Amino acid sequence: MMNRRHLLAATAAGAGLAMPTIAGAQGAWPDRPIRIIIPFPPGGSNDTVARILQPKMQEILGRPIVVENRAGASGSVGNGEAARAAPDGYTWCLANDTLATNDTLMQLPYRAGESFTYCTVVGTCPYALVTHPQQPFQNFGQLTAAAKRAPKTLNYATTGVGSGAHIATVLLQQRGGFELEHVPYRGGGPALQDSLAGHVPLFMSNIVIILPHIRQGSLRPLGITQKTRSRFLPDVVPFADQGFADFEALTYWVLIGPARIPAPITARMQQAVAQALQDANVQARMADQGAEIVASTPQQTEAFVRAEIEKWGAVIRDNNIRADS
Repeated sequence: MMNRRHLLAATAAGAGLAMPTIAGAQGAWPDRPIRIIIPFPPGGSNDTVARILQPKMQEILGRPIVVENRAGASGSVGNGEAARAAPDGYTWCLANDTLATNDTLMQLPYRAGESFTYCTVVGTCPYALVTHPQQPFQNFGQLTAAAKRAPKTLNYATTGVGSGAHIATVLLQQRGGFELEHVPYRGGGPALQDSLAGHVPLFMSNIVIILPHIRQGSLRPLGITQKTRSRFLPDVVPFADQGFADFEALTYWVLIGPARIPAPITARMQQAVAQALQDANVQARMADQGAEIVASTPQQTEAFVRAEIEKWGAVIRDNNIRADS
């Protein structure tokens, strides 16, 4: 993954400068509200991160930021709406890892590599596999033993087929020789509610939406998907240290817009995000959620997403993951 400190330093100078109005044939930008599509329901990590950024970005850009949830099909409904929008800088989408995985998993009317303008990777975080406290599993070893005794009898929730959480869990099962039953949800919010209620015994999620519940004891973590321990969950053992050497899968939040947004508008939007991410209150709220700040440039963002398409596309093909799996 990109070096977060390097990218913040690289964008800090530009983000801290006063940003002049961008003039063009259609007038100044921005001269009206800016829409950010969230391709998942309220309560998920995309929604949470967008609403952390919203107030500060409104202050920086001097225009309202309207956050709209357009959920469905593992994020492809909202992503597709963004791809079809006019390339004038007034419609953006805060996508996540499904932007890359859906490119291989689904037959879509857009292509992630060609249909978008890439603005910035806002941040990253690992996934954690959690269970309800009333479940008998005290650790990951006990879970895998139970799954081996009775394959495909334990359900695990994710935010959807082909999501990073789904693919990460598929790889764990493949490498660990056990089988769980996948229960895809339309987003992190609904999956979280069923997990907290005990309706589904396992939930693989990025830590943004589950960190408070882990800290409160309402969800029990069994492992995380980054190679090293997280500063946000220092007592949770990475899967890489539980017999899955070098295992790592991170989620991310990437701001995209329709293809062919003028470069000066994209640059100003990226600077606004980077400047918002330097705000102490925004940084504290991101840290409260377990999110690491990135703030990459448009060029770095496009290169990163293209690499993710190739990386996860290979995993999907190798494991025969299908949209109905």
